[in-house]
Amino acid sequence: MLYEIPDNWRWTTLGEVYTLYTGNSINEKVKKEKYTNLEVGHNFIATKDIGVNGDINYENGVKIFDYEKFKVAPANTTLLCIEGGSSGRKIGFVEENVCFGNKLCAFTTDKAYKKFEYYYLMSNMFYNSFALARHGLIGGVGVKVLRELPFPLPPVAEQQRIVNTIESLFVKLDSARDLVQSALEAFENRKFAILHKAFTGELTAKWREEHGVSLDSWEEKKLEEICEKITCGKTPTKDISDNGEIPFLKVYNIINNKVEFEYKPQFISTEIQQTKLKSSILVPNDVIMNIVGPPLRKIAIIPDDYPSWSMNQAIVRFRAKEKLHYKYLYYCLVYPKTLKEVIADTRGMVGQANISVTQSRSLIIPVPTLDEQTEIVRILDTLLTKEQQAYDLYNLLEKIDLMKKSILARAFRGELGTNNASDDDSITLLQNKKLKSLDA
Repeated sequence: MLYEIPDNWRWTTLGEVYTLYTGNSINEKVKKEKYTNLEVGHNFIATKDIGVNGDINYENGVKIFDYEKFKVAPANTTLLCIEGGSSGRKIGFVEENVCFGNKLCAFTTDKAYKKFEYYYLMSNMFYNSFALARHGLIGGVGVKVLRELPFPLPPVAEQQRIVNTIESLFVKLDSARDLVQSALEAFENRKFAILHKAFTGELTAKWREEHGVSLDSWEEKKLEEICEKITCGKTPTKDISDNGEIPFLKVYNIINNKVEFEYKPQFISTEIQQTKLKSSILVPNDVIMNIVGPPLRKIAIIPDDYPSWSMNQAIVRFRAKEKLHYKYLYYCLVYPKTLKEVIADTRGMVGQANISVTQSRSLIIPVPTLDEQTEIVRILDTLLTKEQQAYDLYNLLEKIDLMKKSILARAFRGELGTNNASDDDSITLLQNKKLKSLDA
C-alpha cells in the first residue's frame, strides 16, 4: 500500500483492472507508400502525435485501411507512451477508433468508469511508480511490468464523481490559463515591437535630430570586435560544493533573464577560480548567455551581489569594451532577431540545441554611438518596466500546473470530498470480476 485510501477503496494493480497492449511499428517507407494521404481508414497515432498537454493530432496524414491487421484502440481508450524520452509523460485519450504505434500502450476495460485511468496516469503518484520501474538506455517500462504497478480502485460511482469533479475544476483552470497566455502573448508582441524600433534606430530618431547625429553613425559589428575575449566556462566537478567563496553559475540559475543564484546555489574556492577557471571569471555587468538547450535565449547581467563569479561550460561570457554599453548588449541579445539565424543552425545531440563559442563571437549587432546606446537603454528601461509583471504571469502559469497536480493528488487519495461511504466497497467489484486486491 503506497498511502492511505478510504475504507471502501482497494489497492490492486493496473493489470487486474485493465487490458494493456502496445500498437504496431510501421516501416517509414511502407508508411509513406501505402498509408499516407488516404481518404478512408483508422487514423494512425504515434507518440509525436500526442502533445504534452494530452491533445491528439488525428489529422497527421496517416490512415490504416487494413486495420484488421493492426492493433486497434477503440474510442474512449487511454494511450500512454511507455518508451523513450516521453515515457510516462505523454498521455492521450482517444475519442475515435485508432491504430497506434508500438511505443504507446492502450488501456481498455469494462470494469472502470471511462477516463478514470487517464487522470490517474497524469498524477505524480503514477509517474513516481513508473519512474522507479523504468529501465534501459532509452528508458521505458514493458507491458508486463506496467501491469504490476499499484492502482487505487474506488467504487465505480466514486470513479465517476472523481472524473466529473476533476474535469469541472480543470475547465476553470484551463480558462484561467488561456487568459494568462493571451496576456503573455500580447506582452511579448509589444516587447518585440519596442526592441525592433530600438535596434533599427526608430526609437531614438528624435534624440538624433536634437543632437545632430545621423543614422549613418550606426555600424554593424561582430561581438568579438566590441567585447573582450568571449569564452565559456568549465565544470570542475570534484571542486564544486554547497558552500564556498566563489558562486558557480549553471544554466538553471538564469531565470526570466536574470541571475537567480538562490536557486540551487553552488560554490567553488578562490584557488580553483584562479587556476582551473581563470579564463572564464565573471564580474558585475558581464553579460552571460546559455549555449546549450533547449531552451536557448537565456540571457542575464551579472549582478554585484559578489565581486566575482564563475560559470560552467554551458554558459558563454560577453564583457563589453569601452565603446559598448553592457546593458545595450544585453538588450541586443534579448532581441529575438539577433539569435534567429544562429538558432536555426543549431546542432547537437537528439533533444539538444547547441550554440558554439565561435558562433557567439560571430554574432552581429547594430552599434550606434555610446551616447545613443545610453539613450536607448534609458528608454527601454522605462518602456519595459512591466516586464516583471509578465514574469509574474509566467509564474502564474506554473502555479496553475501545480494546482492541477494538487487536484490529482487529492483525487486519488480520496480527498476531493466526493467519496460516499454508502457506496459498495471496491472489494465487491474485485470479487465480482474475480480481480486481485493487494489488501488481501
